[in-house]
Amino acid sequence: MNIHDFISRYKNHPIMFVGTGMSRRYLLNSYTWEELLKKIALDLTENEEYFLELKNKYFINSEYDYAKIGTELEKYFNSTLYQARNGKFKEINDKYYDFLSKNIHVSRFKIYISEILKSISYRKEMEKEIAEFKKIRKNIGSVITTNYDCLIEDIFDFSPLVGNDILLSNPYGSVYKIHGCVNYPDKIIINERDYEEFNSKYELIRAQLLSLFIHNPIIFIGYSIKDVNIKCILKTIFTYVDYDNDLAEKIRNNFLLVEYDNSVEELDVVEHDIDIENKTIRINKIKTNNFSGIFSELSNLLLPVSVMDIRKVENAVKDICSGGDIKVKIAEDLDSLANSDKILVIGSRKTVKYEYQTTSEMMINYFNIIEESDSQIVSLINKQKIKRGTYFPIYGFYRLNQNINQFNELSKQQQNKLDNFVKDARSCCCGNHKTVEDIESDLNIKATYKRNEIVKSTMNGCLDLENLRNYLVNYPDKKNN
Repeated sequence: MNIHDFISRYKNHPIMFVGTGMSRRYLLNSYTWEELLKKIALDLTENEEYFLELKNKYFINSEYDYAKIGTELEKYFNSTLYQARNGKFKEINDKYYDFLSKNIHVSRFKIYISEILKSISYRKEMEKEIAEFKKIRKNIGSVITTNYDCLIEDIFDFSPLVGNDILLSNPYGSVYKIHGCVNYPDKIIINERDYEEFNSKYELIRAQLLSLFIHNPIIFIGYSIKDVNIKCILKTIFTYVDYDNDLAEKIRNNFLLVEYDNSVEELDVVEHDIDIENKTIRINKIKTNNFSGIFSELSNLLLPVSVMDIRKVENAVKDICSGGDIKVKIAEDLDSLANSDKILVIGSRKTVKYEYQTTSEMMINYFNIIEESDSQIVSLINKQKIKRGTYFPIYGFYRLNQNINQFNELSKQQQNKLDNFVKDARSCCCGNHKTVEDIESDLNIKATYKRNEIVKSTMNGCLDLENLRNYLVNYPDKKNN
């Protein structure tokens, strides 16, 4: 079966399980478990043989026990830094005592791990594929990862859930970081004791995740077929779900493992058997280096509503359940409802009309819409009136969806506004600045002309577009300006 036919069967939002392979594919500073421990050992001792001896010590049953290696390395690392307060790792000691002053108990070893992995530095050669990856976030329900880094938060803009937060979560638009996060070094799972505590608490986390796996397609990506995490998840599912019933068959049909193979560009989904505790479980697997092809199919998947809109509704329901000054009325006819701060409408398809982004919201979410190639949202322009005085980015939206009925009228309207704006800017601006920060700090430009200079510098090709994008994304008051 090809990937298009497989993914087109999805009726709801898939859950993505992201492994180290994805971080290593896209980030310059990413490591396997062994590579991370090796780097720390070498940074600490400047002796390659130390780590080789440590690995050899914990070569058990024909494989390395990295939890035990991590345990011993952590003890040696912490002891060494304790004895050299202002030595090579002075900054780590500073952070350690800062944490202690805030009653946060964390080892120096885990602080160092967080420092190694904290920065997000992408591989330039992967920019196009990363852009394709970003487009799928509108159709991904949740991401579960064993990675410490913030790759998914940065690309998807999902909310991270770490530790006990996993048990109190809104699953849609969330990243379940089950082995911890660089932003919370005290919650990083790396040594024997960490894994023992994790396994003792995992029953509660398992119950939380199980409901996601039962109701949603599951996509593993960045893992090997031999990875213990895959076997653990399958064991979890089929411990609670009878292997021979219809639900088990539904889960198997929705399960997809994407395994990396540099020599394969094809996108054929095949069946594969995995042995787990004397039981053979059949899954779907695709072996390829063509991740962009997979992302394209996920991005083009047409689902009734986006993940972020589901999250908005769930948050509204949460507010209703918690009480407060919220008006709730159940009705069949939208016209009968008075305006309230929050309204959850339950009615028939014939009587309820749901337009889930206004033109103002579309402008606020412009970059997300463009990055996700969300042509469904853009189609809402046909249902709305855009005032003549509004600066509306019709050209960018039209690239995503050429079925905008008002395009000719709106494009002329916007071009006239831009021409007039640029004409006004010519008399008061030089248009030679490279960053918005340079414009804002230039005392020769009056405050009322700052925007004119931004526009003119952009039109002249001087202003860095990535810098301009960051300025617009982070602009605090998008609704009134």
